[in-house]
This record gives sequence, structure tokens and C-alpha cells, in this order.
Amino acid sequence: MAAVPTTPAADPQPEITHAEAFIDFQSVFLRYGQDDSFAVEDITLKLRRHEFAAIVGPSGCGKSTFMKLTTGLKLPTQGTVIVDGREVAGPLKIVGMAFQNATLLPWRTTLDNVLLPLEIVEPYRSSFKQKKDEYVERARALLATVGLAGNEDKYPWQLSGGMQQRASICRALVHQPKLLMLDEPFGALDAFTREELWCVLRDLWASDPFNVVLVTHDLREATFLADTVFVMSKRPGRILMRKEIDLPRPRDLEVTYSERFSEIVHELREKIGAIRKS
Repeated sequence: MAAVPTTPAADPQPEITHAEAFIDFQSVFLRYGQDDSFAVEDITLKLRRHEFAAIVGPSGCGKSTFMKLTTGLKLPTQGTVIVDGREVAGPLKIVGMAFQNATLLPWRTTLDNVLLPLEIVEPYRSSFKQKKDEYVERARALLATVGLAGNEDKYPWQLSGGMQQRASICRALVHQPKLLMLDEPFGALDAFTREELWCVLRDLWASDPFNVVLVTHDLREATFLADTVFVMSKRPGRILMRKEIDLPRPRDLEVTYSERFSEIVHELREKIGAIRKS
């Protein structure tokens, strides 16, 4: 195995004990295949329970790799990943995921798409037939929360892009995961719809807090939604900056026009600009 490279230290993080941490990366490296180079290297960070974190950085820096390591879809070459007090040794069942494309199954209605995790994820799978009425009610309530009441029997092709993404978020949350992983979930939407869905996600998280890790290229999105923003370097990805977002909650879209909001976005943009030039 190639020698582990030394890396510059990330900005200091306030002390979080292992007991307080929900996600705990301890000197994590990952290489793909037999390549000597690392995709990510020396990632050490902790996220508190119910924390909303965003990961930003240049394309190819390892943001999606970070998601795979967190959820157990990839295991580290070196180091340890702990989630909810347990070392990650394979795919986690406590995770909901949503992506840039809604990936709804075209032959299933909106309601049936949302119900899908309950049909395939234990412990819900084994009780799905007996508790179907209860689960259907849960799915309908989620759809109503995101403004999709009345669309339960429509198919994906009958929904707008924004409506499909709302349904995708409901599908990611219907099994009440402790961790929601979002990979550019609003990147394909127009600006107005994107901001609308920021508020949907904000309200869902505020009503019943859970951990969120949002991977995004949109610095305004990260600043509006997150408690903490982590900036990653070019490949091999490292954490170069940890930025606590000191904007008070609850946040309204009006805050995006404030001087403090602009200062934070500018600081993040400057950091990423410097990374690109390095």
C-alpha cells in the first residue's frame, strides 16, 4: 500500500465528543481499485445529532464519495466511519436518499412510488401487508405536507419536475430515516422552484429534526439550509474549511438578500475559487 500522504489541517472544529457525534469520520481514506491515488484522504469530522450539514467544492472533489462512505455503499481503504454509534460495515438501513433526478418508477403512481421503501426495507417489509393502511396514511400525510395532496394517483409523467422532486423527498423520508442524504437534489430545477423546495425541506427538517447531509454546487442553497458547510479540496478530496452558518433560524427567503448572507456566500466562493487556482 502506498504511503499515506500528509495533508493540510482543516479549519478547527469545536470539540464534539464521540457520544455527541452522529456521524464520525476518523482519518478516512478511500482509493478505487488498484490505483495508488486516493479519491478522498484524511477526512476527519464529526456531525452532531440532528445537524444539517452541506458539502461543497469543485467538481470531482469527492463529495459523492463522501456520501457513499457515510451510507456504507463504499468502505474506507483506511480509517473508520461511525454512524449512530456503530462502525459502518455495509449499507445502512437508517438512511433515506434523494438525487438530482427524481428516479420515480414510471409504472407506479405517486403514492406507490413513495411507499416503495416500506415494501423493500426491513423492518417494514415483513409487516407491509398487515400495516399497509397505516403506511398509506403516512405516505399521504407526507405528500400533503409538501403540497402534493390530490396527486397521489398520478404517474411521474403527469407531474412537473418540481412535483417529482417533492415526491422523491417524500419517498426518502417515508420510512422515517435518522439520516437524509441529498445529492444535488434541486440542481435540475429552475430558480423559483428550487427556492420553493428549499423551504419545503427546511420545514420538513424543522418539524421533526433528523440528520441531513446535502451535497451541492449551489453556495446560496448550502448557506440557506445548513447549520455547517464543509468545503472540500480538489481530488484527492480533503476537508479544507468548516463554516458554521450563524444565520438565525427559522430562515425565510428574505435572509438571502441580507448583507450577512452575502458575506458568507462570498467567503465560500473565495475559498473554492482559490482551490480551483491551486
